[in-house]
Amino acid sequence: MKPLHIKNGRVIDPANRIDEVRDVFIVDGKISATPPVGAEVIDATGKLVVSGLIDMHVHLREPGRGDKETIETGTRCAARGGFTSVVCMPNTSPVADNTGTIAFIKQRTAEVGCVNVFPTGAISKELKGEELAPIGSLKKAGVVAITDDGHCVQNNELMRRAVEYARMFSLPVLDHCQDYNLVADGVMNEGYWSTALGLRGWPAAGEDVIVARNILLAEQTDWWIHCQHLSSARSVELIRQAKKRGVKISAEACPHHFTLTDECLKTYDTNLKMNPPLRTERDREAVVEGLADATIECIASDHAPHCTYEKEVEFDLAPFGVIGLETELALSLELVRKKLFTLSQLVEKFTLNPARLLGLKKGTLSAGVDGDVTIIDADREWTFDVEQSASKARNSPFHGWNLKGKAVVTIVGGRIVWQENRVS
Repeated sequence: MKPLHIKNGRVIDPANRIDEVRDVFIVDGKISATPPVGAEVIDATGKLVVSGLIDMHVHLREPGRGDKETIETGTRCAARGGFTSVVCMPNTSPVADNTGTIAFIKQRTAEVGCVNVFPTGAISKELKGEELAPIGSLKKAGVVAITDDGHCVQNNELMRRAVEYARMFSLPVLDHCQDYNLVADGVMNEGYWSTALGLRGWPAAGEDVIVARNILLAEQTDWWIHCQHLSSARSVELIRQAKKRGVKISAEACPHHFTLTDECLKTYDTNLKMNPPLRTERDREAVVEGLADATIECIASDHAPHCTYEKEVEFDLAPFGVIGLETELALSLELVRKKLFTLSQLVEKFTLNPARLLGLKKGTLSAGVDGDVTIIDADREWTFDVEQSASKARNSPFHGWNLKGKAVVTIVGGRIVWQENRVS
């Protein structure tokens, strides 16, 4: 592997409190403190150089639904978005509730993946919320967390035991916060627009109740529970107050929830149907405030690919979910341009914070760590054309949007896996 010399870029490494123009060297797949001989030079003048971005909430659909996405296409999509590592959810077919499925994911990643893929294991067998999955065996197989994402454990006693077992194996618990009884058959946020559009409402309380439950369980067990894709103002405030008390609770936000609102659904576009749903402007602002004051530590896409024919149906019948790996960086950079927080704080949410939460030896440009690097042109203006996406899916609400900010080079373990205008 040829060494790399990335020169003249603005290096932002929150882990080491670095934000300055300097060079980065990669030798034998690792970050090096000394300049290598005979290196390939990448001129990053005027661009940002950061540790490889991490998306801790991605659905790769393999095994079982290769018609929606595969590890190969999903990781290519991640690379184009600037992500060198993704954490894949267990709602595959078969469910990733056993060591065999985890071994398959790791093998396929080694064969066809172009970025790091870290699998999660299910909390419960077949995601049914009735019986715990073999958490110890899943840990040994290489999962970085447990979650029933796509589902939510409704049995509080089972959830408590899951968190206690997860603590024994030093695995964070990631939770999709949804009370089935409150949410029922809702398809969009309950409020003015659900009434106006004649669509079944999904109250924010359906999220808030489970967030509150998780806070209590995190206190009870003294272990980490991470609340996925927060969308409700009350949930953000619950997390904020719990963190002030020192509770081991964390959260992530998705770009669609801090960019769009339920008013957008007046077009009945099924590409705007997601779980949890788009909420009010007040909720959107609360999520942004949560990101700004570090109540919400991470940004993730919840990349959820579906076949086109699945979305081309009546709104009630369409599946929940949108793709987002290629657009989330640009949408997140918009918050920096609005001066809601600094570039360094944004980079932290994509690198250091998810790495710490998941126990990954990533998220920094310190010498000796894996040579995962993302080079970003923060001023690059472009239009997202979903037909040109590396994903198999086309269910994006951001098709045709004019965006600003783009990953132009993605490096994984010292190997260039994506470079704009170059075939890897």
